[in-house]
Amino acid sequence: MTVADLARRLGSPLVRPPGASEPASAPDLVVVDITDDSRTVAPGSAYLALPGRRHHGLDFEAQAAAAGAVVAISDRPSTVLPTLIVADPRAASGPLSAWVHGCPSASLRVVGVTGTNGKTSTAHFLEAGLAAAGESTGLISGVTVRGGGIELQPVCTTPEAPLLQRTLGRFVRGGATACAMEVSSHAIDQGRVDGVRFRTVAFTNLGHDHLDYHHTMEEYYRVKASLFTAARADTAVVCVDDDHGRRLAAASEPPTWTCSTRDPGADVHAEGIACDDTGSRFTARTPLGAVPLQLRVLGPHQVANALVALTCLLADGVDPAAAAEGLSGLRRIPGRCEPVHAGQSFTALVDYMHNEPGQRALLPHLRSVATGRLILVIGATGGRDRTKRRPLGHTAASFADLVIVTDESPEDEDPADLRAEVLAGARAARGAQVWEEPDRGRALDLAVAAAGPGDMVVVAGRGSDVTRRYGPRREHFDDRVRLRQAIVAAAEAGGHGQRSA
Repeated sequence: MTVADLARRLGSPLVRPPGASEPASAPDLVVVDITDDSRTVAPGSAYLALPGRRHHGLDFEAQAAAAGAVVAISDRPSTVLPTLIVADPRAASGPLSAWVHGCPSASLRVVGVTGTNGKTSTAHFLEAGLAAAGESTGLISGVTVRGGGIELQPVCTTPEAPLLQRTLGRFVRGGATACAMEVSSHAIDQGRVDGVRFRTVAFTNLGHDHLDYHHTMEEYYRVKASLFTAARADTAVVCVDDDHGRRLAAASEPPTWTCSTRDPGADVHAEGIACDDTGSRFTARTPLGAVPLQLRVLGPHQVANALVALTCLLADGVDPAAAAEGLSGLRRIPGRCEPVHAGQSFTALVDYMHNEPGQRALLPHLRSVATGRLILVIGATGGRDRTKRRPLGHTAASFADLVIVTDESPEDEDPADLRAEVLAGARAARGAQVWEEPDRGRALDLAVAAAGPGDMVVVAGRGSDVTRRYGPRREHFDDRVRLRQAIVAAAEAGGHGQRSA
């Protein structure tokens, strides 16, 4: 396509930069891609310069031009590139990116999962179920992006529209026939998934989180609910285990299936749930008959996630036996109650639980299966919802025997202030012993040193995330790798499985 094709698609005038020569040639320039990141511009790219909270995309116009961009698309003219002017470039981003890449979601069975907790796990269950049903799968999650012969490290839970559509296009070209993807509330609100046609959209739950962005729970709910329209999806699946799910099920526009771990009146519900330290077993009662499942991933909260995935598969015509085989065969979800084994006499887990609803979904179970003490390492990420920090500490100390408060990723905040909030909540619970250790590696060493036979060490909050930020400084830190190192070092020092005095 050419710049003139983009202009016609957008209905926008082409404005040439001051002093540009040969202005008539600009409309004929060939466009091979679209990007909103000046660092990924290649020769022939259209550069989508979006306004942001800290920077405007045109702040990086010189880099984009030097890398070979042939046109900018923005709400104001570039000084170095011909520009297509649009009133709201972010609103144009999704549909335009989809068009540039040939509307790939029209050729894929795309299932989108939204909700506060459980998106990653549900997407992984979906990928496993779709693969068992014979689909060639793609996966877009906050943990990994893979499919169609590619594997990428995600930048955020749901990519910006140009990258999302480019990825879906690569899936299609690589032979993928279906895609499971996480859809964050930020992505919905910012139009990143505009231009995606979903076969099914699914809702897991809604809890207190992201109020630094959405301000109120009502606003947070409305953003999530806006995904459940006939214009976006053919079918919807809603877990009705909470009030927001029940409200959404009643308002959802597409044909909607409900599921529940509690309500036998839901279209698909779980009964006979049994959870232990190896996984969960239950039977899903469905319109197609009883479907027995045995999950190999840990935590009772995974029953609801697997049930949402199963309902999506059944609603889209997947054979129940194939769906059950795929879900039951999934052995690991990175950073989600992920075991770390290094020959120790205690249990060690890394989990992403980073809000109070996530803690309450998992900590009672961990408390029940721990034969010894429950030792929890936690912190709070900077730049996020401040109101959840004290509840994080309070809930942790309400279930654990020992809570070690440390740094996660302070971002642009003072790490000491973040720890102080979590510590205040933990100490107010008047339950667990509470320690403070700013250095996360040292905090893991302390947790391991404190653990003895039958104890359980849980490192919470970051899951599979491997990047921490202290202001402008970034560092690599993998909780799973560092926890293993702490266990091995303790064993070599002769303290393996022995509690420190």
